[in-house]
Amino acid sequence: MKQKRKILIVGILVVIAAALSSIGFYYWYENTYYVSTDDARVDADLVNVTPQISGKLLELNVDEGDIVIKNQILARQEMSDLSDSKVDQSLIRSPINGIIIKKQGTIGEIWSPGQTLATLIDPNKLYITADIEETKLGKIRVGQPVSITIDEYGSQKFTGKVKSVGEAAQSALSIIPTTTSGTFTKVVQRIPIKISLDKFNNKILPGTNAVVKIRIK
Repeated sequence: MKQKRKILIVGILVVIAAALSSIGFYYWYENTYYVSTDDARVDADLVNVTPQISGKLLELNVDEGDIVIKNQILARQEMSDLSDSKVDQSLIRSPINGIIIKKQGTIGEIWSPGQTLATLIDPNKLYITADIEETKLGKIRVGQPVSITIDEYGSQKFTGKVKSVGEAAQSALSIIPTTTSGTFTKVVQRIPIKISLDKFNNKILPGTNAVVKIRIK
């Protein structure tokens, strides 16, 4: 009976040791060959549509979600006081091929240069912004391959490459000033990196959360 008990205990210890070894190897492998973070999101460059002149808005021919092409007429302002050579300035055109993600213009109001009537993105030029801990930044290089999952699409894998590494920590870019007090707590800073997305067929929404895994070796 005692012999069987010893064998059972030894067997359990062997299983535990094997499990701990497997876990240890997994974490060693992940930390040696990858840098991962879930502090990441889908991003896009925002392009604003603005008037060239000041005048009453007579037409606004787009809605949020509309696909537009470069130079397409999106809106028209009153042009009664314009010379013939400047009539074209009353036509507000799309600066890029893209999708309207926000519409702000109101017909009948006066709109001037610098005011945003609508905002577009190019859905073919989405990218990932990931915030990497400063202690891991030295491992990151432009061109490294990246495996990406986007919360919107569950476990589906996307791929990309590190495109650029930020030149300042997020705290340095904050509009809220850092206050000085008698107590100092050191916090690990995070630096944003930009990851280009390889070709994809899905409709991906800017602002959605992502998880990235950067191959560093």
